[in-house]
Amino acid sequence: MAFKMIDSNDIQNLCSMIGDEERVLVGEYIKEEYCHDELGGTFCTPDIVIRVLTAQEISDVMRYAYEHEIPVTPRGAGTGLVGSCVPVERGIVIETTLMNRILELDEDNLTVTAEPGVLLMELASFAEDHEFFYPPDPGEKSATIGGNISTNAGGMRAVKYGVTRDYVRGLEVVLPNGKIVEFGGKVVKNSSGYALKDLIVGSEGTLGIVTKAVLKLLPLPKKSISLLVPFPSLKQAIGTVPLIIKSKSVPTAVEFMQREVIMDAEEYLGRKFPDNQADAYLLLKFDGASTEEIEKDYQGVAGICLEQGAYDVLISNTEERNDSIWKARGAFLEAIKGSTTYMDEVDVVVPRSQVNTLVEYIHSIEEEAGVRIKSFGHAGDGNLHVYILKDQLSDEEWERRMKRAMELIYSKSRELNGKVSGEHGIGYAKKPYLFEAEDPEVMNLMRGIKRVFDPKNILNPHKVCEE
Repeated sequence: MAFKMIDSNDIQNLCSMIGDEERVLVGEYIKEEYCHDELGGTFCTPDIVIRVLTAQEISDVMRYAYEHEIPVTPRGAGTGLVGSCVPVERGIVIETTLMNRILELDEDNLTVTAEPGVLLMELASFAEDHEFFYPPDPGEKSATIGGNISTNAGGMRAVKYGVTRDYVRGLEVVLPNGKIVEFGGKVVKNSSGYALKDLIVGSEGTLGIVTKAVLKLLPLPKKSISLLVPFPSLKQAIGTVPLIIKSKSVPTAVEFMQREVIMDAEEYLGRKFPDNQADAYLLLKFDGASTEEIEKDYQGVAGICLEQGAYDVLISNTEERNDSIWKARGAFLEAIKGSTTYMDEVDVVVPRSQVNTLVEYIHSIEEEAGVRIKSFGHAGDGNLHVYILKDQLSDEEWERRMKRAMELIYSKSRELNGKVSGEHGIGYAKKPYLFEAEDPEVMNLMRGIKRVFDPKNILNPHKVCEE
């Protein structure tokens, strides 16, 4: 559809709604960062950026945009990797980072209520300060809670605790027509009609804008221990994971990594990893109420690893050692970015039993595709992060080779009964692969849902299921 182009009259009306010129950016005051996300492959400049403070401000802006058919793109911290927050139709960007208050800690119902601009690391720290635990643990700790909800962010602890969706009890949402509604609440069980709350989670800002979230908390685990397990080959490391999952022990996290990525992280951080001599590693974490409880869990897993050919099992039971290992793991994305001129990412997920097959295949296609590929990921839940590196290729050659590599990877993922994205979403950049992977009838259902919420298609257009 043809959207209305914003003119000076629209800008004046929007400014009057907000009443604070410093929170309304136009022209040269719109910083370059508002034109792209963390990966930067999709780039568009909005006509106006509004830094909102309240749900009512969002409601007023959305009502105006709906009436005048102006496209609106919600944005948090902009740490996404698939172009979800990029305003591909220009228009209005609503930025929610100033809505950053933790509103309530309800110790009786084990919930915390927060605005969408609260950072993940702030929420996690707040919970821990009160002896509670917010388990979702995406790699980008400076992402906002609203962004995590919009992409159904996962992270390293998903193997034991689940993903963001599993911790969202209730949402306050502004719909595209400006109406403010609530989905869910503090109740633990809810069979009251369709699960509209769960439609919002993972919708990437295409159905509504989250303005408040009621999130489930758990009691804080008292102890945690990590195991760093070096293997002679990636095949042996990945092949061990199904045996760990089938054992009675449930690790908090099961990550895999290769030596070359560790070396990138060492250079990026300027500090040594505890061990960098093996070709491949598993990194496991266990948590619980006591050291004794954790030891029972990890001893059996350590035995499995050694039986499968691990060189050693390095136990990290001090804060300093844990910090060294997990900071390196958390730096992998930035380290890989720093090792090349540009990169694109594949966020595929396959059944856990197929992780080894997919990893081996990915590293077998580098020569065929003509690009370097690096990967790491959540071996415990089947979610791989695969990075295709541009290096010194020309733009034209890069585009051709990158697309070929992605076609091969996504095709193999479909063959293994996988899905396009495990946690980063579809956004704008990964739409072609979603259309290839899903039944046309499924895509029609998605578009039907979009039309019900947003009949004028003004909210984050051209994302996820919209062509």
